[in-house]
Amino acid sequence: MPDVVAIYRNPSYSPLQHRNNDTAILDATVVHLAERGWRVIRTNEVEVASGHLPAASLYLNMCQGPLASEQLMPLEEDGVVVINRPSSVLNCHRHRLVKHLADSTLSFPKTLVVPSTATITPAQLRELAGEENKVWIKRGDVHAERPEDVIAVPAAGVAGAMAGFADRGIAWVALQQHVPGPVVKFYAVADGRFFRWYPAANGGSLPIDEDRLKALAFDAASHLNLEVFGGDVAFPRPGRPVLIDINDWPSFAPFREEAAQAIADYIFERLEEGDQK
Repeated sequence: MPDVVAIYRNPSYSPLQHRNNDTAILDATVVHLAERGWRVIRTNEVEVASGHLPAASLYLNMCQGPLASEQLMPLEEDGVVVINRPSSVLNCHRHRLVKHLADSTLSFPKTLVVPSTATITPAQLRELAGEENKVWIKRGDVHAERPEDVIAVPAAGVAGAMAGFADRGIAWVALQQHVPGPVVKFYAVADGRFFRWYPAANGGSLPIDEDRLKALAFDAASHLNLEVFGGDVAFPRPGRPVLIDINDWPSFAPFREEAAQAIADYIFERLEEGDQK
């Protein structure tokens, strides 16, 4: 039987309820692989970052830290199937993510990645804060290790908030322009076989143009070479989605069983296509 290595995320990258949910989606996916005859080997991000990586034909990669991704890079370079690819995971680290999306034609809010000790000019603050006087501050590397890694503050509070990030040893932060309007969360698999969304806490009742939402989500994933992904999109107007964030292998919590089946099916078809080439 072929082997599949399931690499579970370091709990530090799964704050609060995400810890159980992240584990659950990977568990559910490997169940479907096992049912088709794959032998499952479970390991975790800490082991991979330490250089302990079992040999296998397929790797399911939920790692988010840079050390584990670096250990996995030789597999990707050798053509081994790793989902998501370590290079794609690194693309999602916020300082790289901002550059990738800013260099594209995708609808993405103005975002500055700066040292947490930097001084932001009044003109920059005015542009970022806008009419609602709100600036989002996010850690500049991984997505979040704790709730305070992504916060919204008025322009006058930016300097103090940045100092708080610096005090916690976070060297870089992303200052992001606030996008007004309802926010939706989405989950997807690269070939389009699975796409689901739902309103976030402030989703409101504004009609959503699902076709444009889907197009934006998949265009962003294509730029980052993501295969299993999710994110957040704001709608300042019904037909004008703006990507706020995108991340590799989310929990799919509201749609877990359906998503796990879709991910497993996607993997099998990708492997079969590889065998035919």
